[in-house]
Amino acid sequence: MAGILKTPQEKYLYSFITTKDSLLREIEEYAKENRVPILNQYSANLLEQTILMLRPKRVLEIGTAVGYSSIRIARLLGRQTTFHTIEKSQDNILLAKENIAKASLQNKIKIIEGDALRILPQMKKKYDLIFLDADKEDYKRLFDYSMLLLKKGGVIFVDNLLWHGYVASKNVPSKYKNSTRHIKEFNRIFMMQPSLRSIILPVGDGVGIGVKVI
Repeated sequence: MAGILKTPQEKYLYSFITTKDSLLREIEEYAKENRVPILNQYSANLLEQTILMLRPKRVLEIGTAVGYSSIRIARLLGRQTTFHTIEKSQDNILLAKENIAKASLQNKIKIIEGDALRILPQMKKKYDLIFLDADKEDYKRLFDYSMLLLKKGGVIFVDNLLWHGYVASKNVPSKYKNSTRHIKEFNRIFMMQPSLRSIILPVGDGVGIGVKVI
């Protein structure tokens, strides 16, 4: 919510959020120091709550980064659950594998290496939960492929839909103008998608949650 909602209530809510796990703290610190985008703590908590409520058997993450959200997801999944995560950056993949090994989750997380835009059309089996957090200019196409892979009754969870607050700002820095345009167009499609019951929440950098109803 930083930069989007600036209220005493925000500070109050964040006072309850602390990362007690040493590995997650280590990844958070690395991401901050190296400007690696990872899921905001509050958004991560919401994702975990979604998993606990949905109890998915098949989960797909689009955008592994350094494995932060992958670890948080996998720790809540049962033994019989399938969890795939897609990442194209070789540097990120190496770091993600290291972090996943530190968490002893190699057997629960399968990293699919490559471009999701090429991988998703080849996938056939459907998923109960899809978490989309990849390049913003690709959101629309990745969303279209995701909808084909999402089961009826399944949930799609999308990060960064308020995009630092720029989607509702008249003064957008030049380096964010293109990405902001992509996110605004995506939000319109996401909220008007007839097969989804969708909502965008002012959590973290803006979280979209859609339940496939058709």
